Amino acid sequence: MRLRNKPWAPKLIEDNPQIIVPNPKERKGKWSELFENDNPLHVEVGTGKGRFVTKMAASYPDRNVIGVEKYDSVIVTGVERLLENPLDNIRLLKADVTNITEIFDSGEVDRFYINFTDPWPKNRHEKRRLTHKSFLKKYSEILKDTGEIHLKTDNQGLFEYSIESLSQFGFKLKQVTFNLHESNMEDNIMTEYEERFVEKGIRIYRLEAYK
Repeated sequence: MRLRNKPWAPKLIEDNPQIIVPNPKERKGKWSELFENDNPLHVEVGTGKGRFVTKMAASYPDRNVIGVEKYDSVIVTGVERLLENPLDNIRLLKADVTNITEIFDSGEVDRFYINFTDPWPKNRHEKRRLTHKSFLKKYSEILKDTGEIHLKTDNQGLFEYSIESLSQFGFKLKQVTFNLHESNMEDNIMTEYEERFVEKGIRIYRLEAYK
């Protein structure tokens, strides 16, 4: 994916610490203090432009929602969304998911969302897939004992790989569908990519995994 340069993005991010949390590693183990409640903490890794997390936060005010994205030029759109429609139960983090265990403490997260991540189809790039065992180890460390991972993708290869990877790591699977939009699932919140794919008739794959 080619990223459009937005030279003004870092300044907008810096000017809005109420949306983009500065120095998120300092919040490790203290996210409930930031939100001032003990509501479940749901985290989307690779949140992109923030459509999913902002809709999630608006739809479920009893959840604390965090979107993690490493690119300024992408996450700044999420900042703009929240400046236009502020919400108290959401924060964005400019961070790399490889450092996720430095941001959240053991048992601090109730659910991870992985939506339309890069499938990295070449075998030599397997370790970059967000459902590779090295990432699953990190998620597992910071998920509650009842924690879950929800995955959506348009890539059948990544989906089948993720089923195997999650199962081998010890996660149990439920709500596995090879065609989400012909299933009976309710309350599905679509990402930007998902909406485009559905309009083109592209099949969406989805699963839920739990510890």
